Amino acid sequence: MRILLTTALVTALALPGCGYIRDSRINPANWFGKSRAEAVDAQPTNPLLPRKSSFARPEAVYAGVPVQQILDLKVERTAGGAVVRVVGLSSTLGAYDVLLEPAEDDEESSTLEYTLKAAYSKKSRPNAPATSREVVAAVFVSDEALEGVRTIRVTGETNARSVRR
Repeated sequence: MRILLTTALVTALALPGCGYIRDSRINPANWFGKSRAEAVDAQPTNPLLPRKSSFARPEAVYAGVPVQQILDLKVERTAGGAVVRVVGLSSTLGAYDVLLEPAEDDEESSTLEYTLKAAYSKKSRPNAPATSREVVAAVFVSDEALEGVRTIRVTGETNARSVRR
């Protein structure tokens, strides 16, 4: 009975002291305080893109040249736009870094033009079958960019292919 009475008395005296610790700086829950609203300047930049650094390297110039021939051109509808997919034939084996480069466009033009380009390694071999020299590139075009466009045209070194709506 003595132990029970002693435990109850110690608990009754120690419990009011916890209120002091709850509001003090000793309690880790109080170290940062409550949040408050702050005004922020509206910036038109995207915070997810890194800012340019003074130590950044200059952007490399693309060393690609137009591929020899355009074999196939397809436009596939997707949510929010279309995917322009092109199959081309490079002049030699060893083509890499293939891309569809947009041509300078007129605002009033109803034609969207691209050039299929590829970079070539220095160790290219000219004697290779056509199937091993095929390259594929694709680009997404949004609905806003397709507005008013009636023709999509992709050019190569020796030919061009186009698709009409």
